[in-house]
Amino acid sequence: MQPSIKIAVVGIGNCAGSLIQGIYYYKNQNATDAVGLMHWEIGGYGPGDIQIAAALDIDRRKVGQDVSRAIFAPPNCTAVFEPDIPEMGVTVQMGRVLDGFSEHLQGYPETQTFVLSSEPEPDMDQVVELLKSSGADVLLNYLPVGSEEATRFYAQCALEAGTAFVNNMPVFIVSNPEWSQRFAARNLPIIGDDIKAQLGATIVHRTLGDLFKKRGVRLERTYQLNTGGNTDFLNMLNQNRLKSKKESKTESVQSVLGARLDPDDIHIGPSDYVAWQKDNKVCFLRMEGRLFGDVPMNLELRLSVEDSPNSAGVAIDAIRCCKLALDRGQGGPLYGPSAYLMKHPPRQYCDDTAYQLTEDFILKGTNKP
Repeated sequence: MQPSIKIAVVGIGNCAGSLIQGIYYYKNQNATDAVGLMHWEIGGYGPGDIQIAAALDIDRRKVGQDVSRAIFAPPNCTAVFEPDIPEMGVTVQMGRVLDGFSEHLQGYPETQTFVLSSEPEPDMDQVVELLKSSGADVLLNYLPVGSEEATRFYAQCALEAGTAFVNNMPVFIVSNPEWSQRFAARNLPIIGDDIKAQLGATIVHRTLGDLFKKRGVRLERTYQLNTGGNTDFLNMLNQNRLKSKKESKTESVQSVLGARLDPDDIHIGPSDYVAWQKDNKVCFLRMEGRLFGDVPMNLELRLSVEDSPNSAGVAIDAIRCCKLALDRGQGGPLYGPSAYLMKHPPRQYCDDTAYQLTEDFILKGTNKP
């Protein structure tokens, strides 16, 4: 019988919904015909080998529901590409709120925002017991941007329960030496921080920045403006929740440039919430520079993507890399996969190097910083 990967998910929003749809979608595909995966197989695990073992959320429309129904409940609004999700027998449990809910969300229609459940919140021991009893191999963090305290809470739960941890959010756990050492001491693999989309604004910006450098064009200033209509963009209207997100996205681009730009010459971050865009994210990117003869040039690009499937195409590899590390007895930060799959890894590399380090990890088991 083919072994499975059991995952627990914190935050049953659009990204989790797209990931779960994808798991079932690819069950009916094969390696030859499948579209949209970076790897069909990692360590012998295909996309359909992932199973949902436990789920936590704080929205009353999801808590108490089977995961198969919760992923389609409001305010989720991403594309439905696999509607036939069978009953899983996994009920969404109430999670800890902490700083996972921003007060400014209360003024919006329920179809657009979170509606807090009145169920009692679990303590750490209860979450740890859920993770243990479910048999989860990997815990995925899909909390909203700005959930600093809540992310640290669930990272500690993963440590206590003995599960690997994938931190998809811009709270610095894997890139924090203190936290990464805690996971290394428990021999538990971790990947993070802040997931890169499969083909999103940050990876395109990085690729163009690297192209400018390799072609001898001096980049003088750049911006990346993003709009969207999902709860992620609504949540990020609160500027107090954006510090780590802006740092993560900006550093991801700065790290591949020939020379770092002055902070006044680079602006990267969410710009506005447009409700009718729903899960569609639109990026407006501009780069200004000088080429041969000190002659000025500029580049403008518009990118439109469905945000959450774009994320799921990367998360599905992060899960399998963590499981492969567990099978091998490897713990601590997975440096290649973190650099390839995340915006703010413990060690930044250019994307070609990060890709090769990831391939070396998958095929050879190497994990060098």
